[in-house]
Amino acid sequence: MTEQGTSDRAQPLRRAGEWAAAGEKVALATVVETWGSAPCPAGSQMAVSEKARFAGSVSGGCIETSVVSESLEIIKEGKPQLLRYGISNEEGYAAGLTCGGNVGVLVEPLDARLLAEFQGEKPFVRAVEIQSGRWAVLRGGKVSGALAPAPDVLAQMQAAAQDGVCRVVGEGADAIFVHPVRPSPRLIVVGAVRIAQTLAPMAAAAGFEVLIIDPRPAFASPERFPGFDLVREWPDKALPKLNVDAGTAVVTLTHDSKPDDMALILALRSPAFYVGALGSRKTHAKRVARLQAAGVTEAEIARIRAPVGLDIDAETPAEIAVSIVAEVVAAKNGKSFRK
Repeated sequence: MTEQGTSDRAQPLRRAGEWAAAGEKVALATVVETWGSAPCPAGSQMAVSEKARFAGSVSGGCIETSVVSESLEIIKEGKPQLLRYGISNEEGYAAGLTCGGNVGVLVEPLDARLLAEFQGEKPFVRAVEIQSGRWAVLRGGKVSGALAPAPDVLAQMQAAAQDGVCRVVGEGADAIFVHPVRPSPRLIVVGAVRIAQTLAPMAAAAGFEVLIIDPRPAFASPERFPGFDLVREWPDKALPKLNVDAGTAVVTLTHDSKPDDMALILALRSPAFYVGALGSRKTHAKRVARLQAAGVTEAEIARIRAPVGLDIDAETPAEIAVSIVAEVVAAKNGKSFRK
């Protein structure tokens, strides 16, 4: 059984979908360019409803109030607008962008078709004409949308599909924002324990889609994990259904050898970019012996990060959660602190 949900901070477009389904008009704010030390990279998004509700971030908190205010006007007018903020700009300074950076934010009315594109299959690349708001989507080699990309724009869309980097093509009235949209990295947590209760929102805030596996209804309950996906099955049943790919991290936390070993055997034979297991070195040595007896190879066992998380002498559940999120993020970014 699966309970559907997620964190607002990680998925602003899901919230946008809920607001739209409830009959509210919504605007989508997207960072198109940054200069200097702007806190959110190009491609960062925030959804704003006509009731002034918002989800996501375009500056880490500096200019959100101003963007929400502008978005409400754009929802009324029905036309996109490019907003610029910076320390040298009076409006930007008033909005609180005091970090020394500059940021350009495109705010668009979010209609049903555009929302459907963002909620559809990923990855894809979107090109939007900043002045008019006309857009095209490149997905699976096919282009759709009201904008007919010129050859140079199409070439940049194809390049963005490969490198995942946002770019602006052209200048002034002809400027086009090219935005590669990829699936969020995913964290699968095995064990709905106390550490997981702290880990889940931390990971969601870091941009991960979080899913928790635990067959015990008393542990995997919406009351203990409000807003997160819960799968109440044993890991050997749940994981094969979840398409554990190269964008997935798996962490086992139950401290029970049966479900943890089930999950580890499957995760180690998947392309998961991170596999971690809770437990002391002594506990891990026993785990290794069990996995070897189950036919897991030395190379596969070597992939396990155990004890899970960075070595920061973590003791409390919250400290352990911090160490896990930090190491998962490091692994996602291709960095390792282990020798």
